[in-house]
Amino acid sequence: MTATETRIVTKRLRERPDDSWTLAAVKATGGYDSLRKALAMEPSAIAEEVKASGLRGRGGAGFPTATKWSFLPAGVEPRYLVVNSDEAEPSTFKDRMLVERDPHQLVEGIAIASYALNVHHAFVYVRGEFALGAERLAQACREARADGLIGPDMCGSGFGLEITVHRGAGAYICGEETALLNSLEGDRGMPRIRPPFPAIAGLYAKPTVVNNVETISTLPAIIQMGGAAYGALGVERSRGSRIFSLSGNVNKPGNYEVELGISFRDLIFSPELGGGIPNGGKVKFFIPGGASSQWLTHEHLDVPLDMDLVTQQYGVMLGSGAVMIYNQDVCAVRVALRLAKFFAHESCGKCTPCREGTGWIEKVLYRIEHGEGRDTDLDLLLDVGDNISPGLNAPFSQTTICPLGPSAVSAIVSLNKFFRDEVMDHVKEGKCRAA
Repeated sequence: MTATETRIVTKRLRERPDDSWTLAAVKATGGYDSLRKALAMEPSAIAEEVKASGLRGRGGAGFPTATKWSFLPAGVEPRYLVVNSDEAEPSTFKDRMLVERDPHQLVEGIAIASYALNVHHAFVYVRGEFALGAERLAQACREARADGLIGPDMCGSGFGLEITVHRGAGAYICGEETALLNSLEGDRGMPRIRPPFPAIAGLYAKPTVVNNVETISTLPAIIQMGGAAYGALGVERSRGSRIFSLSGNVNKPGNYEVELGISFRDLIFSPELGGGIPNGGKVKFFIPGGASSQWLTHEHLDVPLDMDLVTQQYGVMLGSGAVMIYNQDVCAVRVALRLAKFFAHESCGKCTPCREGTGWIEKVLYRIEHGEGRDTDLDLLLDVGDNISPGLNAPFSQTTICPLGPSAVSAIVSLNKFFRDEVMDHVKEGKCRAA
């Protein structure tokens, strides 16, 4: 049976590609009906629906959404909701699509979450380069406010909500929630030591929930169809659908919303999804969860898209939903170098192991790729990596405040696990076996 999309979050933008971001299109397709339904419920009942759905964060960590909400201390006001739209993981582009092409769905999700959490001021932190998305989201907020859907009397409920759209300045580190909060407050984007966690002392030192764009955009569908119905999709503790961003050596790169539990082979090779490898090529390796994840090879194509299974059995993660595919002609060392260069460039410099170690990793990989490598270089890389991420395991252990440093180690571990011979070819022959 051919795997196909399960369009829940992407339904409107697929069915109305020419105007899905407009209020008229949203109203014509049932937009804000879920908000009205939610406002007739008790806030605690909304949280129970989210819990029944099994919704987990779609930004990378995969933490249960309802559990995260439950950490807010009772009776402490004000409290804030912050939506993380600082999507900057290489080859991840799903949240950008949602913000650009269905911003009202996000606004509706924010309104539902805010009512459930008794939040009266929500913030959306949008990556600075997402100019079109920021404009459309700001316009959606203005339209919703003018129509009484948000504002001082949301849908006539007496509940007040204001939404602020804030544009970042293009720092990858601001995708980490505490660095995002620092940036939102006007400080330099650097991660905070925890505890205290944002749920206790987040934005302006007040209780704060930070959720990803896709996570919040899923709430209207959960309220509309019911948490149990949404939770019936997927496998084990990986419930519902997720958007995966396919890129690299694949015939049909793009965003695909699929039910969790299908295999990587289905995602990459189904004619309705990735469409296979160009020119009938073969998969050499793929990165299953964004640049932060360790790699898998063609031997792992039948592994299911299950957030827990991939970590527990294979030491990788679904992460941000970016699946980068590489064919037999791609140099694994070159890919590792490009990733290392990214992480070294984006390190904020706060933690010494990351500030120094990511630069060292880039330099050693550079000399290996350019025919100047030494026999001991791969072991040197592993030693450096072990000082950033002790044990070189997944999920991360770390000597840093945030996971950026350990993320730079993932490619090194993968090279050693699958492509050690290829690295040594670079060292001994001064060139790549693959190309």
